[in-house]
Amino acid sequence: MMIFLILLPFGVFSALMLLTSADMALFAAAATGLAVIAWDQFRGRQLKILGAGSVVLFVGLGLYLTLVDSSLGSSAIKLAVDAGVLAISLMSIAIRKPFTLQYARELVDAETLALPGFMTANYAIAWAWSACFVLMMAGNILMIYLPSLPLWAGIAIAFAARTTAVYFTKWYPNYHKAKFTPPANSAGALSGS
Repeated sequence: MMIFLILLPFGVFSALMLLTSADMALFAAAATGLAVIAWDQFRGRQLKILGAGSVVLFVGLGLYLTLVDSSLGSSAIKLAVDAGVLAISLMSIAIRKPFTLQYARELVDAETLALPGFMTANYAIAWAWSACFVLMMAGNILMIYLPSLPLWAGIAIAFAARTTAVYFTKWYPNYHKAKFTPPANSAGALSGS
């Protein structure tokens, strides 16, 4: 459920970019992001850097389109969103607080938090999402510089990148935890000999 809420503003943005004006899609995504933040606050969770940064990004781009330059194409706007989210991700890594850490701390038990590889796993997941954003940017750049490409090509690149990152986010913590957690039978087998 959490990954759905994290991606909801981006899903709203992507869907509305196909159906309405870019500024409406950006403001609706910002409103959705604010609703997700409000839901988190209501449930006693902390404000997330990705959620707050995305709202600022959507509002900033929406205001830019509305007040400064309304002629940007949809691929350029999507590129700006992907670049902004990549910047949020890389900044969180640079300050040694990968954006995934805030979500992970709310989902795992104290034992998992204490595992030696917990931070390493969060860095790996944050880097995987950063790679996802780079691939999505590449898809948008292709759409800008090769306008003869069909619309589905850009959508397919974004979908494949995002789906891979979601899968990795779900798979890697279990893999990493199994790697650092000793088997349950090993202590009993040693004491029983």
